[in-house]
Amino acid sequence: MAAESAMARPVLLWLTRDLRLADHPALDAAVREGRPVVALYVLDEVSAAPWARGAASRWFLAGALESLSAAITRRGGRLVLRRGPADRVVAEVARTIGGEAVHWTRGYDGASRRVEERLAGRLAELGVAARSFPGFVIHEPGAVRQRDGEAYRVYTPFSRAWLEREPPERPLPVPERLVFLAPEIASETVGSLALRPTKPDWAGGLRAAWDVSEGGAEALLERFLAGPIWRYGRDRDFPGRPGVSRLSPHLASGTISPRRIYWAARARAEAEGRDFGAAWPFLRQLVWREFAWSNLLHFPELPDRPLRPEFTRFPWREDPSALRAWQKGRTGYPIVDAGMRELWATGWMHNRVRMIVGSFLTKDLLIPWQEGERWFWDTLVDADLANNAMGWQWVAGCGIDAAPYFRIFNPVLQAKKFDPDGAYVRRWVPELAKLPNDWIHEPWAAPPLVLEEAGVRLGATYPRPIVDHTQARKRALAAFEAIRAG
Repeated sequence: MAAESAMARPVLLWLTRDLRLADHPALDAAVREGRPVVALYVLDEVSAAPWARGAASRWFLAGALESLSAAITRRGGRLVLRRGPADRVVAEVARTIGGEAVHWTRGYDGASRRVEERLAGRLAELGVAARSFPGFVIHEPGAVRQRDGEAYRVYTPFSRAWLEREPPERPLPVPERLVFLAPEIASETVGSLALRPTKPDWAGGLRAAWDVSEGGAEALLERFLAGPIWRYGRDRDFPGRPGVSRLSPHLASGTISPRRIYWAARARAEAEGRDFGAAWPFLRQLVWREFAWSNLLHFPELPDRPLRPEFTRFPWREDPSALRAWQKGRTGYPIVDAGMRELWATGWMHNRVRMIVGSFLTKDLLIPWQEGERWFWDTLVDADLANNAMGWQWVAGCGIDAAPYFRIFNPVLQAKKFDPDGAYVRRWVPELAKLPNDWIHEPWAAPPLVLEEAGVRLGATYPRPIVDHTQARKRALAAFEAIRAG
């Protein structure tokens, strides 16, 4: 096989959101054809504008590329790194290596689709085959539709239709007869791509929080399957508990595939004699992710414009000071500040808290949801264009299957319900750590002696609330009624 591969024209594997060797249909197809593989990653920040990777996901990308490069090197190959317009760069490398074909994992956002269309045209001119494959999702966007062919606009019927489809195919193992080549052609290094911060180096918390590799994703999956997945329906809303998988950045960068997660959960249930249905509260998060990508396919304006047209008239406020306080976790509402500080420190935030901080920005502060979307895009290691856009439109009440605008999260009540012992707030807002449970979520209401004993001085060691929630709620509802009235 090795001798035959050496004589065959290679396949150029253009890596996109699939930075792994296992369950990689584009890679597997090349091996099945008996061809050696040249692996290429292209950092294309021009074609992706205005949604080129943010700072935190660039940091995660650097680690994923280093890990994948090491895995390819161990197999005798070399990961070629380039920067520039991907359609031009991929075609140029394919021509240089004398490639028989280019394989890649399909993208579903507008920018990716345009790049792939241009690439297919360039490859046709070179006489090189263009072959794209699924792999980023279980059921591709557009596959789950209503009977009349229209896209689903509400999650619940979409999820029912998704579940009625056949289970996904089993994940592919790393190909046994995989032959990588190490072409002597120009390549960047991970360092020269400048994906990591230099001065200031703000990534210390990210380094402590994440093992950015295919092996790191597998370790997280194993930890989750060992117990938390079976309690997910009960624990998922409590940010102080280890109740969630934290696999989202690995899904976003492709260091693990969604069907690997699905089948690992199914296999664990069978091995332990569990009801597979107990895993579905978690697996429905994969369905939600695919609902988001379906929406982005059908509504390309999702990241930029409200899908409910009346919200183009919404009287959003421009308040740089309040926006900055929100970004820095200095709003005076402990659960909001804890979430924003967790995000800044680790590049990740618990999903329940994402909803709370999103509601606070858009409803309490009346700051446009696009400001929150942009901040999350830059600071999340799991930044995902479809999920991020749909999530922000959902919480702002202006998108598909949105929370009704009048559903305004009360940050104090939410905190008392989902962080009853204050464990989450104490971790991320340590200046409040000595407050009793009764006051940890509303320090401004604590008696002066309690504050003194806890070492809390409002306005000095911890800010007073930047807005009164009760009054802010009335203001938000009035603004909503105004646009409803035209």
